[in-house]
Amino acid sequence: MDVPAREPVGDKAARPRTARTVQYISWVALALMTTSSVASLRPSPTMAVYGLASIFLYLVPAIVFLLPTALVSAELASGWEGGVYKWVSEGINKPAGFLAVWCQFAMTIFYYPSLLGFVASTLAYVINPDLASSGVWTAIVIMVCYWTGVWVSSRGTGGVAGLASGGLIIGTLIPGALLVILGIAFLGQGNESAAPMTADNLIPAWAGLSSLVLIVNNFLSYSGMEMNAVHVGSLKQPGREFPKAMFLAMGLVLLIFILPALAISWVVPAEQLSLTAGVMQAFDAVFAAFDSQWLTPILGVMLVAASLGGMLTWLAGPSKGLLLISRQEGYLPPFLQRLNKHGVQQNILVTQGLVTTVIALAYAFIPDVSSAYWIFSVITTQVYLIMYLLMFVAAVRLRRSHPDHPRGYRAPMLTGLCGVGFAASLAALLIGFVPPSQFGSGSVGAYLAVVAGGALGLGLLVPFVFYKLRKPSWKEVPA
Repeated sequence: MDVPAREPVGDKAARPRTARTVQYISWVALALMTTSSVASLRPSPTMAVYGLASIFLYLVPAIVFLLPTALVSAELASGWEGGVYKWVSEGINKPAGFLAVWCQFAMTIFYYPSLLGFVASTLAYVINPDLASSGVWTAIVIMVCYWTGVWVSSRGTGGVAGLASGGLIIGTLIPGALLVILGIAFLGQGNESAAPMTADNLIPAWAGLSSLVLIVNNFLSYSGMEMNAVHVGSLKQPGREFPKAMFLAMGLVLLIFILPALAISWVVPAEQLSLTAGVMQAFDAVFAAFDSQWLTPILGVMLVAASLGGMLTWLAGPSKGLLLISRQEGYLPPFLQRLNKHGVQQNILVTQGLVTTVIALAYAFIPDVSSAYWIFSVITTQVYLIMYLLMFVAAVRLRRSHPDHPRGYRAPMLTGLCGVGFAASLAALLIGFVPPSQFGSGSVGAYLAVVAGGALGLGLLVPFVFYKLRKPSWKEVPA
């Protein structure tokens, strides 16, 4: 669509008018953008332990969480600029808005240790596979990678974002497709699947509430849709095209999540599967069947490169959003608001790094690396779910209090969508406090203490303390 540009009127003859082109994106392009930001191979080992039932465990949260989150956040993004802080502040109040943006930032404190735990186990297959089960190795890799990322980000490197531009292809599509193809070939050679592939196994076996706890991790796998919603205004017909884009993205994401998980379950028995190194275990086993184990380190390097590129891209993002809100409202003390000479919030990154270092050391003291990975993934999910609970409440209140506010997109049955999304998020948050069946031999009390302390302490207590201690002098602190 071409819109004529206005020219100033003056004494001189008017210059030829130039046209300004409004840039639109297709709904297919938006679907692919969403897929690239959500899909990953990292959660595949977590669901591979369920074999064929992983289809059910991926599909349920996609319907009750992914879809409501995508459609509701699209309406909010098309009506209010400023992200989740603006939405929740307008819909509920400013303290709730601060809590929402804090949770969006705080989840990364536990997200990076779990992400880098995956990197450590993957990297171990490049150097020495025995290191994959070493907590000390995992802790060292987490600390080295994170602090290197802080150093790179604090220098304001403009090209950091480009490091992850090929992440979907290099670290997800190529390895995922190769894993599925080789898995099919593995079965085609007459090898028996490690997990039963009969209709009786489509639904996970019920062994009490703990048997479904792993579904909680899928909520984290699908999170981040509220960030993609900002592109709804770039569609020519948002009302028709955005739902189509989200349904296509959901289908692609499900394929990327489910097929590699199934391939892993064909090759690696559930009782031998590592939640951090499962992808590499499957590659190693499949390559061994074809006498091509020399390819295992190459795939490991591809996965590591994509994960590290993604970490660098996201490292400063959430903290920058928190910084901007805090400088306007005075939510953080001056020390955390100061910028370095490159204009980067280095003090926040360093403080976050100190906490990340403490968390990384937990890998060295928790006997099972998979257990540590799972615990940190649950804490990450629960902190993030607090933000989603606030977002769903704010959306309903804004529809009722500002029914005539201009919106580029109006979600169908908004109240029902928010009700489903809220109930699913709350259920996932509560289920996260139940130890999964795989950890039946561990201490329930210790599990609850770590998860509750991490999720509720970091997600609720810390922002409450910051809010209560805020001072007028904390606003607009000079750089």
